Amino acid sequence: MSQPLIVLATGGTGGHIYPAVALAQELAKRGYASAILGMDGGMEERIARQENLPFYGVSAGKIDRSKPNPMEVFKAARGFTEARTALMRIKPKVVVGFGGYASLPGVLSAQSLGIPTVLHEQNARLGLTQKLALGRAKSVTTAYPKVQGLPESRVKWVGMPVREKRMDRKEALSRLNLQEGPLTVLVMGGSQGSLFLNQSVPGALEGACGIEGLCGEYGIQVIHSTGPRWLTEMVPKVQHLSWYKVTGFVDSTAAWSCADIAITRAGSGTLAEAAFYGVPVIAVPLSSSADNHQLFNAKAVEQAGAGRLVEESEITKLGEVFKQALASDQRKKMRDAAATLTPAGAAARLADEVLRIRGGQG
Repeated sequence: MSQPLIVLATGGTGGHIYPAVALAQELAKRGYASAILGMDGGMEERIARQENLPFYGVSAGKIDRSKPNPMEVFKAARGFTEARTALMRIKPKVVVGFGGYASLPGVLSAQSLGIPTVLHEQNARLGLTQKLALGRAKSVTTAYPKVQGLPESRVKWVGMPVREKRMDRKEALSRLNLQEGPLTVLVMGGSQGSLFLNQSVPGALEGACGIEGLCGEYGIQVIHSTGPRWLTEMVPKVQHLSWYKVTGFVDSTAAWSCADIAITRAGSGTLAEAAFYGVPVIAVPLSSSADNHQLFNAKAVEQAGAGRLVEESEITKLGEVFKQALASDQRKKMRDAAATLTPAGAAARLADEVLRIRGGQG
């Protein structure tokens, strides 16, 4: 029989949701049941169903400090009331908040009810929703050893929980219909794709490697996850490049298992996966990300030597940066650096902390 429920408050993007799923899987191994609480109809609801996790949906308002919208404030207030009602019925021992506006109703309502909360900050800069919940949180865990805006005394590093599954390279290439000879380049814009990368990367790589896909002594092949909504318009843009394969959605385990280098956004989940698989990354941060957190994430990876940063305003440099990173000595240095950032064991460490807080409450 499973132990009392632990509620995971999350939502909005894969970077907030998949760490919660990884924690739920780790808790299940230990005999503890968990459920997802997030925005009704959001991405988190679909993923929870796919993972066979109970889901509780509430209203969620996105608070934009630069352009306050009274309707969003109203949604947030309604979500707080709905989450409070749900938690009074569920009676969890702990609520874990993973950031993002969809997590806020669950975390703040738990704190109002005296239910212990654990926060997990995935980014190198503290997000607004976590700031709002920081004061009454029992524990603050982080994906990075240092987080801007978070006092060092509050930091408990655990890493970024990811699905810790690898695939044999040959099997991964076969699954993705790729060849064994060329170097494999993964282009990924996050869980829903990136219009900016879709528009920028094919031309940059063709400029760097020519129509034959040859960069100096290296032949390359690309697997580019465009996001389902942009696949149709992407196909004709690369159909003249035999080495460039686009897909709406990619099997991430297979893709990371065979990638030699990746060009990605700088969401914390994506960068953590790159580190887990030891893949050097050229990170192009989303310039409009909340509090510009993706830029801080990418800088942390570059400073560690595990990748290169190319800002959107400097995207014309992408081809040259790619050629430099492709050199075998550079790739080895970045692979070795990525190994020092690996999130392996993060889900277990986070589960340890959550259960420590639970145990302290009886």
